[in-house]
Amino acid sequence: MIYFDNSATTAIYPQALHTYTQVSQRIIGNPSSLHDLGNQSNRLLQQSRQQIADMLSVKSSEIAFTSGGTEGDNWVLKGTALAKKAYGNHLIISSIEHPAVSETAAQLAELGFDVSIAPVDGQGFVNVAALADMIRKETIVVSVMAVNNEIGSIQPIKEIAAVLEAYPTIHFHVDAVQAITKVAQEEWLPARVDFATFSAHKFHGPRGVGFIYWKEGRKLAPLMTGGGQENNQRSGTENVPAIASMAKALRLAVEQKAERPKHVQQLKQYLLEALASYEKVILFSSTEGFAPHILCFSLKGIRGEVLVHAFEEKQIYISTTSACSSRKKMASSTLHAMQVANDLATSAVRISLDESNTMAEVEQFLIVFHQLYQKFSKIN
Repeated sequence: MIYFDNSATTAIYPQALHTYTQVSQRIIGNPSSLHDLGNQSNRLLQQSRQQIADMLSVKSSEIAFTSGGTEGDNWVLKGTALAKKAYGNHLIISSIEHPAVSETAAQLAELGFDVSIAPVDGQGFVNVAALADMIRKETIVVSVMAVNNEIGSIQPIKEIAAVLEAYPTIHFHVDAVQAITKVAQEEWLPARVDFATFSAHKFHGPRGVGFIYWKEGRKLAPLMTGGGQENNQRSGTENVPAIASMAKALRLAVEQKAERPKHVQQLKQYLLEALASYEKVILFSSTEGFAPHILCFSLKGIRGEVLVHAFEEKQIYISTTSACSSRKKMASSTLHAMQVANDLATSAVRISLDESNTMAEVEQFLIVFHQLYQKFSKIN
């Protein structure tokens, strides 16, 4: 089995899974309880928070736990809208955001908020000048992802941050789910960023847990009200085993990140060069300005899901462009934003690599691809 769908989810590290099971069995108290079992659980919760904060070089008070990237994106956008509605009703997002951002913005638009959508160029990079022109006195938040989940383009976060230096009251949110441990932190967390969202299962942690970076001094309204956990900002009993496991997975991933991009980039480069030799292959990803782990391409005349299932028969697992939209058979929203023709957008597939992948797997993928290419060429 060859797994090339790591942007959809990653396999949990064995050490992180061990942490999860050990904490589940041994730390049984509710972190809010006053007795010793509760204190044990709360200490582990705060230790995990501190570990994550240290790895990002931020304060522990600037880390808030969530159920994952989707909740984090919803919280920042809706929490900003609620907290700042007296000051403005205008949001700016890019045209290539993950549905967790774009659908949240659409819901806010239905509630009376005004949403502007910044365009991208033909390679999938946000037009910073166009975004800057959209800013007005009613703007309360700008949300741009760090790394596009479909084609891997690294967005100009530092350039957008420079623009927003002149607008200190606007919240700047970065969806960093596909960036952490894959792309250097200075590319997606410059000082001007106020909020960033993360999901554990993208860096070999458990599913159903994540966190947000929340710059000190910025205000969000809570989405989850109740018992007042997370400093009265996100009520609900904390999932301590998952949080501890997430902290362990992030530490392991950070420890390996010095070598990971180089290895993964070599695999990607080899794939790019091999696929480029086929007349009917259209590449949407490159190396310069793109994350090392994501490669998107189309095989002309073959729908993406057909190619995905053809590889699956050989126990090779890739995806259409986004796991969140693939079952709905939606064409790539990113490719449409790039003005790619519909027939190519519906043919797009994504390979997403990981440090555990090998050159032997890449070679096997290319053998199977060549066989499928010849098969589909005869049919066409």
